[in-house]
Amino acid sequence: MKVLLSGGSGFIAAHCVDYLLQHGHDVVFTVRSDDKGQKILSNHPGTPSSKLSYVIVKDIAQETAFDEAVKSDPPFDAVLHTASPFHFSVTDPKKDLLDPAIIGTTGILKAVKKSAPSVKRVVITSSFASIINANSHPKTYSEEHWNPITEEEAVQNPGNAYRASKTFAEKAAWDFVSKEKPNFDLATINPPLVLGPVVHYLNSLDAINTSNERIRNMIQGKLKDGLPPTGVFLWVDVRDVALAHVKAMEIPEAGGKRFFVTAGYMSNGEIASIIKTKFPDLADKLPADLKSDRPEDIFGFDNSRSKQVLKLEYRSLEDSIVDTVNSLLAVGA
Repeated sequence: MKVLLSGGSGFIAAHCVDYLLQHGHDVVFTVRSDDKGQKILSNHPGTPSSKLSYVIVKDIAQETAFDEAVKSDPPFDAVLHTASPFHFSVTDPKKDLLDPAIIGTTGILKAVKKSAPSVKRVVITSSFASIINANSHPKTYSEEHWNPITEEEAVQNPGNAYRASKTFAEKAAWDFVSKEKPNFDLATINPPLVLGPVVHYLNSLDAINTSNERIRNMIQGKLKDGLPPTGVFLWVDVRDVALAHVKAMEIPEAGGKRFFVTAGYMSNGEIASIIKTKFPDLADKLPADLKSDRPEDIFGFDNSRSKQVLKLEYRSLEDSIVDTVNSLLAVGA
């Protein structure tokens, strides 16, 4: 298939490029600058421009950002939308976070409907943030759960605004498809904490994704005085998330579905224990107490849809942490 991949320099998208090319697809990715675009191309030497190229989309929060990017000859068959708006600092949650997230999602759908009638499937990177109900966890989380947060709650407490932005953006996408009845159907990928190897050509150690920061901080001795609370106790490897995007694009039965992609439970203590066992040289960077803070009576999770429909086989926490640490050491951590 010919695929438009938005947000090409992102953590998940970089791995999507690898799987798309492995699966024989032709890829056009969007980036904010030529510098980023050239970096990605140079990491795939020998790949002809007919298989891998890029277009510039400077700011996805502009209504018309994707109007030109979706036009292609030969035309696109599918879109993987992994881009999310860039936030320098949030002063007004609605203006800085909620609106850009919604426009950044509906904008590309409108552009596809208007100018890319050949597209049959759009896959959007959503999040467990749009599933979780932090105030009242169900017994077992699955795709049928939606974060019940309201705009009022998001604006009152900016700490909630990120989760709200993911929730509202995903809802806006499903609403668009049900109201507009476009030429394409939709699938969303909803991962919790995403760990896994950084792609060396894009990441300075300061710019790594938020989820991996905890691993960087552990191996640099920044958490020697004690591990912070884990937060959400569910995780998934970035390569499994990327493969989920590609399979959700390829597999007909994936249309019209959300996919809660998670490998299961983890905690900062478990991560640190793996680092201590597998990288004894780094043991002196870690705190003495590596106890897990994961509660006994934690909520359950049901990831069976991702296994049945997408045929995902999840990597283990140990494999993911070892590969992540090696990738961080390789870029100078």
